[in-house]
Amino acid sequence: MSTGVRRRLGVEERRQQLIGVALELFSRRSPDEVSIDEIASAAGISRPLVYHYFPGKLSLYEAALQRAADELAARFVEPHEGPLGARLHRVMGRYFDFVDEHGPGFSALMRGGPAVGSSTTNALVDSVRQAAYVQILSHLGVTDPPARLELVVRSWISLAESTALIWLDGRRIPREELESQLVHDFAALASVSAAYDTEMGALLRRIFKEEPADGPFADLAGRLLTLAT
Repeated sequence: MSTGVRRRLGVEERRQQLIGVALELFSRRSPDEVSIDEIASAAGISRPLVYHYFPGKLSLYEAALQRAADELAARFVEPHEGPLGARLHRVMGRYFDFVDEHGPGFSALMRGGPAVGSSTTNALVDSVRQAAYVQILSHLGVTDPPARLELVVRSWISLAESTALIWLDGRRIPREELESQLVHDFAALASVSAAYDTEMGALLRRIFKEEPADGPFADLAGRLLTLAT
């Protein structure tokens, strides 16, 4: 017969539990609106015990943001199989899954939340952007990107961020449309850059050569042709 006695958590286990509880609460409401008392209650411990593991709400908030940043960065990891357009579409699907599930937490991460301007928060946001940048370059098969390609990739990552943040404010456009639009945006940004740079032109021709007739990039070309006629 079970005695019903709960196992006492170790220090790191308890820290990870509190981070998970805080992140869950931050995913439903702005971190500014979540109190230490709520976090303690959800974790089943006392308020003083929370302070035993974290010196204050800001430190717990930053730890939760670290976990969110790691998870968001992982959404850009994609097997190097198949055409680029389809890969980017899968990445955007996972990206918006995260945004959909962790709306307030995503906003807090990208906008700084109660830690706006702190070096820790800025470093976390930059780490997500850098991870995404490295992943996209790996899909392009480029290790030493020229200046125009770096501009395209970093601009596209910023566009994905701002699009997701605007979408969260009312969700007035179906997310599936935005996922496809962002893949098209990447092709459009690369195409404009290729018009000014031969190296970008060669890269774009290689990408398009590997795209199937029913892929996202071909879909963009068809839509543009329809507009032209």
